Amino acid sequence: MTRILAFAGSARRQSFNKQLVGLAAAQARALGADVTLVDLRELPMPLYDGDLEDEQGVPPNVVELGALMLSHDALLLACPEYNGSITPLLKNTIDWLSRPYGDLAPLAAFEGKLAALLSASPGGFGGMRGLVHVRAILSGIGVHVIPQDVSVPAAHKAFGDGGALVDGKLAGRLSAVVSALVETAGKLRG
Repeated sequence: MTRILAFAGSARRQSFNKQLVGLAAAQARALGADVTLVDLRELPMPLYDGDLEDEQGVPPNVVELGALMLSHDALLLACPEYNGSITPLLKNTIDWLSRPYGDLAPLAAFEGKLAALLSASPGGFGGMRGLVHVRAILSGIGVHVIPQDVSVPAAHKAFGDGGALVDGKLAGRLSAVVSALVETAGKLRG
């Protein structure tokens, strides 16, 4: 069974991206994937600092999330856009997880991973400008990012009472991205 680790790069309780990744995680489960949905708010990490790492080692929450990443085949990431780029929370998480610790080499948590990217934003572009940066960062550290992604504009109006996307076209695109992730991860797993 394909194992997918899903999270949003937002700490906000009512985050549209948390809502989006939750919806995508449910779709991946319906396709037969084993999905672990994580809230980064529950795994706080200090701002990456090499001196802090030298003095105190890798924080326990980084080790915990790193272990989760190592035990999963793929990543399902909902990436908010801050000022046209990646959020500090998501970038800090990637930076910490790229560090070596214990017997792990640098970037071990990302090695051989497949990822799908999603975004939601109140703006008209739905966070798509930030996804360009996330894709470049992940690709640069060895993650295979599927070409399809989903950006949800006007996110404050995009979700219905039950949490589903109200725009059928967007809902179809989300289903297609989730299906591509599950199918591709299954094929790569062999």
